[in-house]
Amino acid sequence: MAGNKAIKKEKRANSGKMDITFLSFVLILLTIGLVMLFSASYAYSLEYYGNSYKFITRQAVLGGVGVVLMLLVSRIDYHFWRKFAWIFFFLVTAMLVVLLILPPMVSGMDVKRWLVIGPINFQPSELAKLSIILLFSSLIASNYKEVKKFSFIAFLLVVLVLTCGLIVLEPHLSATVLVFCIGVVLLIVGGLPKRYIFGGLGVGVAGVVGLIVSGAVSYGSDRIKYWLDPWADATGKGFQTIQSLLAIGSGGFLGRGIGQSRQKYLWVPEPHNDFIFSIVCEELGLIGAVVIILLFCLLVWRGFTIAMHAPDKFGSLMAIGLTFQVGLQALLNIWVVTNTIPNTGISLPFFSYGGTSLLILLAEMGIVLSISRGTNLEK
Repeated sequence: MAGNKAIKKEKRANSGKMDITFLSFVLILLTIGLVMLFSASYAYSLEYYGNSYKFITRQAVLGGVGVVLMLLVSRIDYHFWRKFAWIFFFLVTAMLVVLLILPPMVSGMDVKRWLVIGPINFQPSELAKLSIILLFSSLIASNYKEVKKFSFIAFLLVVLVLTCGLIVLEPHLSATVLVFCIGVVLLIVGGLPKRYIFGGLGVGVAGVVGLIVSGAVSYGSDRIKYWLDPWADATGKGFQTIQSLLAIGSGGFLGRGIGQSRQKYLWVPEPHNDFIFSIVCEELGLIGAVVIILLFCLLVWRGFTIAMHAPDKFGSLMAIGLTFQVGLQALLNIWVVTNTIPNTGISLPFFSYGGTSLLILLAEMGIVLSISRGTNLEK
């Protein structure tokens, strides 16, 4: 009987219509992101590459490919990916190890975050987020009665600490925080007892602080220093933060208008990357910024709604993990751009330049849409 129920659930998991509401939020954010990327990047692109369309052309093409990929992935039963949870984890772990062994693959960078394979340039830490979501969702769903046992919790924490340890050595503190938080959230949703929740969070925070204070992540101490007082080195390490705050402040309530930013003219360094939200604030103002934040909130709300109505525990955990990743990453990016937290080098989903990361993100949204096919939200 139990086997028949499982088969019925898997059949139902991909038999319905995808959630159009969730898809709409994704497409709206992607469209606004491409418009703002072009506006933020054309001056920089013209100055350094002699072509105003260099960044937007590649991002738009890969964005289109990503949408097709998202729709294709939405047609694949999400249980299919569960078979490769461990294989994918070991593959990503191998990539992270290779990064630490080899010298930096991107010229001018003293960090080991990018893996270059021919024309493909990507950060394995992006795949590490998906790897942890997939593996933890699979293990917790299969052993949900064991989540209260210390041995099972300890095993999952070893896996999580191993991944975070490899990422922090790149060093990439923001990705480390993201992966750690994703793992903890999935454990909590999976039924982790409260005594382990508070104890684990305390150890995690103490570990990050310890790494920074001890100098193991030496770049972190400087970032905290210039976060507290960016004007201490206004033309150096505090320059990007200062220019970002000037852009946000000059946008006012209604903004200067699309294409009318002044700070993107070589004041905000690489305005098409991590600090694109400052250009959004300058051109669209407080109103536009709030609308975009609300769109991210609505995307997260709908993703969690899909998770709550998922056909099984694995689908529910996957939807929560993937949606939480987008929401937390957007939140951290906005906090960095507004100098609420130290600059950690984190991109804004759907907005920041990066074709490969955009493809991965849209594929992940396709998995959420696949899970939504087993719900009754659109019926």
